[in-house]
Amino acid sequence: MREAAAHRVGEKPNGPASWTPKEELGHLIDSAANNHQRFVRAALDGEYAGPGYAQNAWVAIHGYRDMPWNTLVGFWFDYNQLLAGVIENIPSEKLAAPCSVGSGQPVTLGFLITDYVKHMQHHLDHILAREMVTPYP
Repeated sequence: MREAAAHRVGEKPNGPASWTPKEELGHLIDSAANNHQRFVRAALDGEYAGPGYAQNAWVAIHGYRDMPWNTLVGFWFDYNQLLAGVIENIPSEKLAAPCSVGSGQPVTLGFLITDYVKHMQHHLDHILAREMVTPYP
């Protein structure tokens, strides 16, 4: 319980290698930015091949832990509203578009979208200290 309380106020509960809740939400903003490109390019070009995501470096360079909560939550919310609209506008036949991210095996655009949502739910469960954390991957 003490770990969960410390986690909620923005301290690092598991040592220097773990993220604060603000950094974890920032990671979700980074994920939105990376996936935004993937979703749009795959839908428009019929395929996507691009770089992976150096998550620790991205989180560090943004300085999320020092940002106000309302800034982080507002930006995360607005970005996901935008992505929800993008996803709604993707024609169903484009969901089969092949996507290669970094050195990973090719997957479909539909898989990337579903994976994005599962990944987000996993981190939100963790940030909110829910009893049941969505398994990911």
